Amino acid sequence: MDTVSKPSEERLDRTALAALYEETFRNFEEGTIIEGRVVAISKDKVVVDIGYKSEGMIPTDQFSSEELATLKVGDRLQVYIEEREDAEGNLVLSKEKADKMKIWEELERIYKEEKSVEGKIISRIKGGMMVDIGVKAFLPGSQIDLHPVRDLDSLIGKTFPLKIIKINHRRGNVVVSRRVLLEETRDKKRQTTLSTLKEGQLIQGTVKNITDYGAFIDLGGIDGLLHITDMSWGRVGHPSELFTVGDKVEVTVLKYDRETGRISLGLKQKSADPWTNVAAKYPVGARVRGKVVSLTDYGAFVELEPGVEGLVHVSEMSWTHEVRHPSRVVSVGDQVEAAVLNVDPANRKISLGMKQTAPNPWDMVEAKYPPGTRIEGKVKSLTDFGAFIGLEEGIDGLIHISDMSWTKHIKHPSELFKKGQKVEAVVLRIDKEKERLSLGYKQLTRDPWEVDIPGRYRVGDSATGKVTKIADFGIFVELEGGVEGLIHISEAALEPQMRLEDKFRLQDEVTAKIIKVDREERKIALSLRDHQLDTERKQVDEFHAAQGSLDQSLGRTAKQSRKRGQAESAEG
Repeated sequence: MDTVSKPSEERLDRTALAALYEETFRNFEEGTIIEGRVVAISKDKVVVDIGYKSEGMIPTDQFSSEELATLKVGDRLQVYIEEREDAEGNLVLSKEKADKMKIWEELERIYKEEKSVEGKIISRIKGGMMVDIGVKAFLPGSQIDLHPVRDLDSLIGKTFPLKIIKINHRRGNVVVSRRVLLEETRDKKRQTTLSTLKEGQLIQGTVKNITDYGAFIDLGGIDGLLHITDMSWGRVGHPSELFTVGDKVEVTVLKYDRETGRISLGLKQKSADPWTNVAAKYPVGARVRGKVVSLTDYGAFVELEPGVEGLVHVSEMSWTHEVRHPSRVVSVGDQVEAAVLNVDPANRKISLGMKQTAPNPWDMVEAKYPPGTRIEGKVKSLTDFGAFIGLEEGIDGLIHISDMSWTKHIKHPSELFKKGQKVEAVVLRIDKEKERLSLGYKQLTRDPWEVDIPGRYRVGDSATGKVTKIADFGIFVELEGGVEGLIHISEAALEPQMRLEDKFRLQDEVTAKIIKVDREERKIALSLRDHQLDTERKQVDEFHAAQGSLDQSLGRTAKQSRKRGQAESAEG
């Protein structure tokens, strides 16, 4: 019995061993991953025992320098079976392929569980960016951010959390998105923000965009508008003066419309309105100092304190000269002193004056230049109505065109004066309130109309002079002594359809009859027509007078002849 049973047991053992051997080979299929133990490390290879009949070889270039430095005999490794035996009977293993297969398995798990993965942007390619997530993945341009990114190159080298939106291991194709995660984060923030948002609440935000009318603030998934009028109690020319994109800012929720989702924000509302106590703080007449913050054609705005500005009108900048533009006196950023002229808290206006901080030279004009004073100055400018004469810095006087000559009709001051010319004049009147000083040029001499002219020029007399001006209504004639007379067109003795220019030339000498002398109006009216009629009448009278003498002479001769004849007859 014993002899028979022993061979049977041996056959069973061999069968079991054969089955075990075959099973062992099935566990070492090519293209699979298995765990092995490091048994030797050389310069160019690492020997790994995976329980196969022969040991496997892995080239050292599949290990990083850091991995090789820490690798030791006995360490366990996940390896990929490339060939069960090479030409020399060695098992061919790959750590690199095992790592990649593990990465793909991990990525597929992440994809199925809809989790995120860290990815480093390594280059820019057509349509987007190439990203390293353990394997190379494609990040489309539309999936990079919530908004278009202008400078894609600036993202290279940066790491972001990404979501896998498409994966194909067989083709080695992975597509990722950063935008999906940003949208999810934004939506979560929005829900959190909206659930707690209320009017009057202080909330932190980030400046997202700047426009001419305000700044959009990201409050956490939802944007609010900080209008330019709600940024400061003072003047703001443009929101960019206060903010740049990316600034962190704390604002007040002014209004939240849950139906439209619109949120109005305020920054100045965090502090008290400085205009509340302006009237008490800046009473009329007070001296103040401030900084010039803005210039316009009509004046300069001066900041007295944050949120409170006053206007120095261009007319209130200097006593001494006319300021055509504020930039001639001040510049933005200048510190200036001024006096408060008027305060209007309701309209948030303060009127300031810079010249009021210095003595007014017009306060001394009345004492220095009383009426009747003879002065000397230079002609500063000429206008249609007169000539401005500079007496001293800031003090000008006006010689009106009517005060330039007693006797001549001055059509424009340039007939007598030139700019820069030195002239004498007499002070006539001073209006301190309006800062006006009236001068007279003709008053330097005695008024000829008081004595000379009425006695020299009488109605009915003839006068001879030269034509000085030809107007539409008549001609002006300068008579002896510089006095002007006017021959009205109706007194010019013109032929039908004839014009004054057709008959008269400047400097022509004409003789006319004086038909009116108006002492009050200082006018002499002349008539050429009446003078011609008088001349013709005189000639007729002279002719008639001459004819009468002739008739008397002839009568006497005839009478004498008759007498002689009668005497001769008597004698005969």
